[in-house]
Amino acid sequence: MRTVFFGSPPFATPILAGLVSSRHRPVAVVTAPGRPKGRGRKIEESAVAELARAEGIRLLQPKTARDPAFVEELSALEADVFLVASYGELLRDELLALARRVPLNVHPSLLPRHRGATPVPAALLAGDEVTGVAIQRMVRELDAGDLLLVREVAIRPGERAGELLARLAEVSAELVLEALDLVAAQKDTYLPQAEEGVTHCSRLTKADGVLDFTESALALERRVRAMHPWPLARTTLRAGRKTRSLAVHRAALAPGFPGAEPGTVLLADERLVVACGEGALELQEVQLEGKSTLPARDFLRGARIEAGSRLGEESPVR
Repeated sequence: MRTVFFGSPPFATPILAGLVSSRHRPVAVVTAPGRPKGRGRKIEESAVAELARAEGIRLLQPKTARDPAFVEELSALEADVFLVASYGELLRDELLALARRVPLNVHPSLLPRHRGATPVPAALLAGDEVTGVAIQRMVRELDAGDLLLVREVAIRPGERAGELLARLAEVSAELVLEALDLVAAQKDTYLPQAEEGVTHCSRLTKADGVLDFTESALALERRVRAMHPWPLARTTLRAGRKTRSLAVHRAALAPGFPGAEPGTVLLADERLVVACGEGALELQEVQLEGKSTLPARDFLRGARIEAGSRLGEESPVR
């Protein structure tokens, strides 16, 4: 069976790694072109592209999947299956029709919950205790296709989006092999998604990371986890005449503190605790603009923060 893999890191990388050592080794890999990075603006390939090159698999890197030359090249591959994992571009019906058996998509949520671009942050923001992976037949409507396989995954306490996505990618690497085995044996059966419980999530922006201390400590703790590693949860700290952005990498609920004006620093000794609209939040790992990430106790040794001062008086998003 001839499979073409579409994907982008980090989610797609472990899935591709599992495929290349299986009987479903792709005949081609489609991923985005490399991007210029660093001071020299040198083109840097993604981990997916590097893996395909290292394995000697044909690599296609169109600027857009709408490129007629790319469509022609893809058609010539005579693929039975397209397997898509976080490719980053919606594929048109005309392109999906080129898969002679079926176009499949790997989605890191329990569909129909959290359809869209950011299902892992959405699950954390919603306080879900369980998420998972769904393999679906691709259709025109985003993430609305019939389901082939679904596997549940419990969300661990304190788990951040990047960490959860990495676990879901490993689960997906196993599940796609089961799915492709079913397709190869012509035993793949698909169930329509439930009409109830549909939710949608869109791409994140830097504004999604802004911590609004009028919210509850529980909501903010979830936001810190959901925004890691990008765009990162952020607030601002007044240092002398200057206001600087303060990224929060880890946080936890801090019960037992008295109520105060949201954003007020309640403790700034070995711990950094801030009042919220309901409850208090302990900032455990932070990064001052232009500095390294530090545990709060180390950060507080050099920072001029006192109990009673305020965080978040200005927006950290420029």
